[in-house]
Amino acid sequence: MPAETLNRRTVLRSAAIGAVAFSAGSYNRILGANDQIQLGLIGCGGRGVGVLKSFVQNESIRTTALCDVYTARIDDAKNVAPQARSFRAHEELLAQDDVDAVLIATPDHWHANIAIDAANAGKDIYVEKPLTLKLEEGPAIVKAVRLNERICQVGMQQRSSKHYLRAKEKYFDSGAIGKVTMARTWWHGNGAHLRGYPPEAEERPSNLDWGRYLGPIKWRPYNPAEYFNFRAYLEYGGGQITDLFTHWIDAVHLFMGQDDPVAAVAAGGIYHYKDGRTAPDTINCLLEYAQEWTATFEATLAPGRRGAAIEVIGTEGRLYIDRAHYEYYPKGQDEPSEVMQAEGNMTLDHVNNFIDCVKSRELPNGDVWIGHRSAQASHLGNIAYLQKRRIKFDPNREEILPL
Repeated sequence: MPAETLNRRTVLRSAAIGAVAFSAGSYNRILGANDQIQLGLIGCGGRGVGVLKSFVQNESIRTTALCDVYTARIDDAKNVAPQARSFRAHEELLAQDDVDAVLIATPDHWHANIAIDAANAGKDIYVEKPLTLKLEEGPAIVKAVRLNERICQVGMQQRSSKHYLRAKEKYFDSGAIGKVTMARTWWHGNGAHLRGYPPEAEERPSNLDWGRYLGPIKWRPYNPAEYFNFRAYLEYGGGQITDLFTHWIDAVHLFMGQDDPVAAVAAGGIYHYKDGRTAPDTINCLLEYAQEWTATFEATLAPGRRGAAIEVIGTEGRLYIDRAHYEYYPKGQDEPSEVMQAEGNMTLDHVNNFIDCVKSRELPNGDVWIGHRSAQASHLGNIAYLQKRRIKFDPNREEILPL
């Protein structure tokens, strides 16, 4: 292929192979296969502490540092890692010699800055999804991870789930499902977008650094809802699309082996929860892929509906899958030919895959490139919603095309 025709995707994937090959020997001179990995947690909220509990089940992990803008959250994390030292600024944690890897579980608006800082500081990274808040943040994170030869796992744990991997192998890799034309996804009634705050937090707690919490966001007065229910505000996250659809579209990408939407449309609004939120409480979006198939997402927080799943429809059958099990229906049959229940704990499996890759220097199941492309697909849905138009996208140049 002539050099001028190489696209960004080819360059980054080639860099990944070279980085992993180079770093395997050099890093293992520092960290032996049986040595402990010293971990720092940045973002000690419910998800951060929850994932930390999975990390500490692995005997290779020693948690040495905890960081949060709200010291009450650090106190919670101390119940899991009582010997860890406390920090309010992530830069201070990253400067510590006894931190080899970090778990980033902050609100989404901090993911890019912290991940890039961590890579530049020579730390391996496990970062919660979505990898990015904005479309343009992804390439910079990928570049920092590759140039610094870091392992970066994005917390899309379906990538390490046994029943998702079995479905991929049995129905997609084999071609048994036929030509896929549509993937339907939905996630209704997710309570993480409806969180309240304690009455005592109406006034800013003295141990909450509001300015640091805002970080890259423009200044605004303290608002307890924007802290305790940040997912409801597009300034801090991408609403249900990036929080929930990113999981599902990533699983669809896993099955299809394709991550290149070329168009997006979306519609929705704040139809029920008139509480000051800026993210829609009801949303529908549709992505069109270059290989002639579509993926849809629908979500509402309205109390009348709950549940989350994926249905992939092919010419020879269809797969229904959620986090508990899957069902496969051959063409023309109303009863499933196979049902498989989930095995083990997918978050624990995903964490252990990261730990294994920190030692081996192989690419993890949810590598930074994968996390970037799945977040990118979700961002297209949000952009289409906000701009009220059909978005056309070049997935190789990673650019929105003009009207």
